[in-house]
Amino acid sequence: MSSRNLESFISFPGLGIEEFKINSVAFKIGNFEIVWYGIIITLGIVAAVSYVIWRAHQEKIKTDDVLDLAIYVVLAGLVGARLYYVLMKLSSYDTLYKIIAVWEGGLAIYGGIIGGSIAAAIFLKVKHISIARVFDMLGPAVMLGQVIGRWGNFMNAEAFGEATTLPWRMGIRNKYYPETIYVHPTFLYESLWNLLGFTVINLLYKKKRFDGQVLLMYVAWYGLGRMFIEGLRTDSLYVGDIRISQLVAFVTFVCASMLLVVMLALARRGRFAPTVFMEAAAGTAAAGDNAEPAPAESVLAESKTAKSAAAESAATEPVAEAGTDTPENAESTDGGEPGETKETENESKDSEGK
Repeated sequence: MSSRNLESFISFPGLGIEEFKINSVAFKIGNFEIVWYGIIITLGIVAAVSYVIWRAHQEKIKTDDVLDLAIYVVLAGLVGARLYYVLMKLSSYDTLYKIIAVWEGGLAIYGGIIGGSIAAAIFLKVKHISIARVFDMLGPAVMLGQVIGRWGNFMNAEAFGEATTLPWRMGIRNKYYPETIYVHPTFLYESLWNLLGFTVINLLYKKKRFDGQVLLMYVAWYGLGRMFIEGLRTDSLYVGDIRISQLVAFVTFVCASMLLVVMLALARRGRFAPTVFMEAAAGTAAAGDNAEPAPAESVLAESKTAKSAAAESAATEPVAEAGTDTPENAESTDGGEPGETKETENESKDSEGK
């Protein structure tokens, strides 16, 4: 139901938030309208790419490769999101203009994930970069983009659920609903669900046991939440009587959960190569083990030095003792000059004779 220049009045009476006005258009440049939906989706993409760049340093992936990857993934994701939506409502798109007019609304997140994943897999295969490792970064990145992007739906007053009287119900009034309706704010449910998942997954990220684990965690988490949230929505895409997004969510949740259990069991048996974080932890432990003998080696070196010094001292002692027996040294020790004692004795005898 996306519409340009749609003015709506929103309220959350159960939370004490009175009615306030929002407009789907942020501002105009001449006759060209810049809509909030586009701005917020763009912010979500920037946040997702920034997250991947940050994780890439930890996963030992080059930043240049990430930036190149982002171009293909974003473009393919937009194409996939649009095609998915159009195919689900093909009867409404009878001209080429309507099919490509993405600025008028109509994107499906699952189509974006499918399109972006295909482009990413091809790019990584050509560049000989670990697909599993990069997809571990992409999973939480998409989650972050969804956390932000769902607020674009809010600005369009769309993607809401069935009528409800719950305390957090959302009131909507606009040209489509002249009388205020109170509905489930499903856009908010999904945003908060993804925010929680993003936090949990990042807390566990460095503890992953195999590359690809984080991706499976994302797919399972998102599928579980979307499966229930989609059941509340009033604008679902249908194939016959089946909510297609709810079915996809259920299947992905089950498959990802099963794979996660099996592959974690295999990882405990050492069937997978260690992750970058496991290698770093092993290297730190090895460095600590090598550093422990250092004090003993130092003591041994000091002991050898002391023995060498003692040996040199012993070798020089006989020479010094022999030198002290010489007449010159003996006289010098008494503090007089040579012959001084004999002259004194003769002078004493002469005095007595006189």
